Amino acid sequence: MSLALTLCLATVFLLAGIGTPVSFSMIIGAIVYLAVSGQDLALAGEQIIQGFYNSFILLAVPLFIVAANIMNAGSITDRLLKFCVAMVGHFRGGLGHVNIVSSLIFSGMSGSAVADAAGVGRVIINMMTKDGRYPPSYAAAITAASATIGPIIPPSIPMVIYALVSDTSVGYLFMAGLLPGLLMGAVLMAFNAYMATKLDIPKEPKTPTKEIPGITLRALPTLMMPGILLFGIYGGITTPTEAAAVAAAYALILSVIYRSISFKQLYHALKESAYSSASVGLVIGSALIFNYIIATENVPTAIAQWIGASDFSPLAFLLMVNLIYLGLGFLLDATTVILVIVPLFIPACRELGIDLVHFGVVTVVNLMIGLITPPYGVLLFVINGTTKIPLAGIVKQVVPFIFVLLAALLVMILSPDLVLAIPRMMGYQG
Repeated sequence: MSLALTLCLATVFLLAGIGTPVSFSMIIGAIVYLAVSGQDLALAGEQIIQGFYNSFILLAVPLFIVAANIMNAGSITDRLLKFCVAMVGHFRGGLGHVNIVSSLIFSGMSGSAVADAAGVGRVIINMMTKDGRYPPSYAAAITAASATIGPIIPPSIPMVIYALVSDTSVGYLFMAGLLPGLLMGAVLMAFNAYMATKLDIPKEPKTPTKEIPGITLRALPTLMMPGILLFGIYGGITTPTEAAAVAAAYALILSVIYRSISFKQLYHALKESAYSSASVGLVIGSALIFNYIIATENVPTAIAQWIGASDFSPLAFLLMVNLIYLGLGFLLDATTVILVIVPLFIPACRELGIDLVHFGVVTVVNLMIGLITPPYGVLLFVINGTTKIPLAGIVKQVVPFIFVLLAALLVMILSPDLVLAIPRMMGYQG
């Protein structure tokens, strides 16, 4: 490791350790590297400009954020929840199942775990805790756990970013997330049913059969949104970026038709989207500089050569990388890991013959689990901030859900055919 890279990393860790945002820490560390190595400091700006200019797909990120915020501002989520209650609310642990199923459906619209937790999650937590039905900390924990499904079932903001750094197809990544997302939902529902029996939670009244068609009809435009997006992408009608624009427009049209969003709410949704997009953009921009440094230092090639010399099997490598991801999940957000750490492993994956679509899905699932892992679990803080449920109680209740999701992740690691089944049906050759 060169002196310049050593000082760069030391600067990043020092600044991040004293509470400086990771993006700022990385930018300052990159400037230190360029200065010490005698390179033009203007390279930092050049890497950011070229990186954004050459990455049309990145436009999908703010557009999906806009779509999610508009849906949360309108009554779209209310119609979705009523439909989920009618379908699964009457089973043991019914509102917990509603929580999970609503996340499965909402994930097909927003692609964001935080949007799921802050929008649908906040409403369903109020439903679960009303009249003491569920302990507040359990309701918060299952909401956080189910929100991790958001970026697995398409569309997915993290998968868009992974596609950028790995040069893989966004479309095939989206399709590969379908079965893993359903698997995550299934294991969470099984665990919720067990906990409902253990906590002796009474069943909810069953929705009268005659009301189900009307509830379904009112929710149908919302339920159609994932299908419209996937048909647009796989029918060759839209690119993933254009599909994100369609998602934002469709969410706005539905909100106007339902008369559920005012100009003030729309302004607030757009303002929040701008803030979130700028925050993500800062991380992406800093990662673009950092990736230039890593490439200059030839780090990915060195790692690939080390993997080859160490005679790792593909499975051993996948297990090792996932342990690294779990460790990084304690400290870093998913976007930073995908942009900075994942590119280091891509050459090794190619060297070992690991399919990059499979690797991408496993990576995103692992990093989503990191969103509910203390001490950096972003979803835990989001739910704590929106509901005021004590963080300590949420952390205690979420631990079993983490292990359940890790079991699902292990199945995905061991079964690449499960992950790649739908992409292969759509013509993927991997």
